[in-house]
Amino acid sequence: MKALRVAVLADSDTRWKWGALTAQRTAPRGTELRLDGYLLRGRATPTPRQLDEVGVRADALREVTGVEFLRTMAREPYDVLVLALVGGGVQAMLHGLKRVWEDRAHRPVVVTGYVGVVYEKLADGLLLRHGADLVLANSRQDAERFRAVYEGVGADASAVTEVALPFLGGTPYTGEHDPYTVVFAAQPSVPAGRADRAYLLDRLIRHARRHPEREVLLKLRSKPGEHTTHIEELPYQKLAQKAELPPNLRLVYGNMGEVLDRTDLLVTVSSTAALEALHRRIPTVVLTDLGIREALGNHHFTGSGCLASWDQLDAGHRPVPDEEWVARQGVAAVGTPSAAGSYATAFDAARERIAKLLARPGGLPPLTPYYTPVTAPGYLPGILARHHLGPDGTPLPGAPAGEKEPGPVRQIVRRAARGAYRHGVQRVAPVIRRMGEL
Repeated sequence: MKALRVAVLADSDTRWKWGALTAQRTAPRGTELRLDGYLLRGRATPTPRQLDEVGVRADALREVTGVEFLRTMAREPYDVLVLALVGGGVQAMLHGLKRVWEDRAHRPVVVTGYVGVVYEKLADGLLLRHGADLVLANSRQDAERFRAVYEGVGADASAVTEVALPFLGGTPYTGEHDPYTVVFAAQPSVPAGRADRAYLLDRLIRHARRHPEREVLLKLRSKPGEHTTHIEELPYQKLAQKAELPPNLRLVYGNMGEVLDRTDLLVTVSSTAALEALHRRIPTVVLTDLGIREALGNHHFTGSGCLASWDQLDAGHRPVPDEEWVARQGVAAVGTPSAAGSYATAFDAARERIAKLLARPGGLPPLTPYYTPVTAPGYLPGILARHHLGPDGTPLPGAPAGEKEPGPVRQIVRRAARGAYRHGVQRVAPVIRRMGEL
C-alpha cells in the first residue's frame, strides 16, 4: 500500500497541534500516513517543552524559514500540504508555492483553516486563506459564514469544507470528582489589560477561598519566555507572584485534554477549551464579568446558555448548554449517544474531497488566490514582503534561506535572540506604555 505523504507547516504550538491532527483526521481511509512537520521560524516557534505538551508526533520535524520551506516543496513529492499559519503566512505561502510549482505536472493538495473559534477579522482572515484547495470550517455556522464572505466578493467558495475541531475527544463527563475541580482556562491575549487580568485572578482566588473543599486550577498555556499563537504581555504567573494564593489553588500546565479528565467546571473568557469541555458534556461557563464584547471573543457564545459571571457561579449557578447552539458549533457529543457518534463522521467530506483531488487525471490546476497584484495592489506586496517574497512570489534578494544543520553556536544565538524578543514583549514594552501614559 502506497503511503500518503503529508507535510504540515506551522508557526506556533497550537497551530502545529491543529495541523498535525487535521492531517491525521482527513487522510483518506485505508491509507498509511507519512507525516513530516515543518516549524516556521519566528517569534512563536514552539519550544521542545511546548511540542512535548502538545503530544502530537511526526515522522520528521524541523525548523525552517519560509524561503527554505518553499525550496523544499519544489523538490519533495508530497501528496497533501496543510498550512497551519496566520492568514498572512498562508497567503504568502500560496503565492510562493504557485511560483515553485508552476513547472510541475503534479502538486500536493493544499489544506488550511483555523485553530479554533473565529470571532474577529473574519473577512480579512478568510480572504488571506483563499486559494487553498480546502479551507476547513470547524462548524456548520462557520461554513455558512465562510461561503457568504467568498461569494460576497465574487471569489470561488467551493474550497470551503465543513469539518470539526480535530482535537475534540476524551471521556464524557459522568459526574463529580473528589475533590470537585474548577479549572480556569487562561488565554494569552484575552483580556489584554493588566487591570482585567488582575481582576480575573482575584476572582479565582476568592472562589478558591470561598470553597476550600474544592481544587481550583489556573490552566496556563505557556511558561514565561514562551510564546504561543498570541503574544502574552502580562502572564498570569507574574501576577500570581504578587498575590497570596490559597492552598487549594494551583497553577498547572500540560495537555488540556488531561486537565479536562478531572474537571467538574470549566471557566474561561472565550477559550476554545470551552468547546472541548462542551464536547465532553463538562459544565462550562463563559464569563460576562468584563462585558460581552467582540474584543473578548465571548460574544461568539451568545445563545450557548453558558454565559455567566463569577458572582453567579459563587452563588451556585450551573449552566445548561443549548443543544442546538452546540451542534451548530461542530461539537457533536452533546446529549445523546447518536450525537456522540457523529464526530467520527465529521471529517468524511474532507476525506472524500482530498481523495478526489488526489485522483484527478492530469493533476491539479495552479493555485489561484483571490488576492493578486491586480485585485489588491496596495495590500498584497506588503504581505509577501514580510515573508521575503516579491510580488510574483519569488524570494527577494538576500532572503534568509535557513540551513539544514545549524551549528551549536548558531542555535545558541537563535535562542538568545528569541529570548530577547520575548523579554521585550513581556517586560520592556509594558513599562514603555506605562511611561507614555504618565
